[in-house]
Amino acid sequence: MNVIKNILILEDEKPNSDRIQRLMLKIRPDIEILGVLPSVKKTVEWFSANEGPDLVLMDIQLADGVSFDIFSLADIKCPVIFTTAYDEYAVKAFKYNSIDYLLKPIEKDELEAAFIKFETSIHQSYQQYPSIEELLSQIRPKEYRTRFFLPYRDGYRKINVEDIAFFYSQLNISYANLFSGEQVVVPQTLEMLEQELEPKNFFRVNRQYIVHVNAIEKVHNFFNGKLKLIVKNHEQDVIVSRTKAPLFKTWLDY
Repeated sequence: MNVIKNILILEDEKPNSDRIQRLMLKIRPDIEILGVLPSVKKTVEWFSANEGPDLVLMDIQLADGVSFDIFSLADIKCPVIFTTAYDEYAVKAFKYNSIDYLLKPIEKDELEAAFIKFETSIHQSYQQYPSIEELLSQIRPKEYRTRFFLPYRDGYRKINVEDIAFFYSQLNISYANLFSGEQVVVPQTLEMLEQELEPKNFFRVNRQYIVHVNAIEKVHNFFNGKLKLIVKNHEQDVIVSRTKAPLFKTWLDY
């Protein structure tokens, strides 16, 4: 079995790159990290001046664009493990030299499994790696939630997900605010809802809020790289955290 000797990291957020390096060195203490590159431009320059590494750990959203652009600007023949905080790119990732596709925050066991997959499959063609369907089944549910069936007075009521403007959590209770202005309690936590909701329509902007794309009326720049949202039927400003702001803008523009 071939062992990874060196690896190149593409990541534009220092907390993420620091975490990845720590995990990587715990899993493979002898591995050589050739560099951490934050942009498409710097990556293309690196490949024009260096031999390819054994493996690239590649964030999809970089400082100056998406990493898929690199493949049309540089000759990259080495395998790639893609990383991202959003799973909409999974199918496209498999068009390139993809070994695996990891969702952030990356866990140690997931990264180690990706390394083992590379090391045990190095003599196989890339077409023999898991199919797109297999990967998608691992990283997201086959079907997203379309409605809630909730207790109401002496019976129950049905609420369609498309009628919900946003979810928020307060004192460990989750609420769904409808476009009509009505508010209802839902039993799921925001963590559960984040997995159950269609990611093209809903985005978790911070620890307290998950917002529907059609509920966003205005987006303002806020201090320290954050964003401030004006949301329908909601008097309070909703703040997008600094770490999620780039992903939010990509999501809103997709």
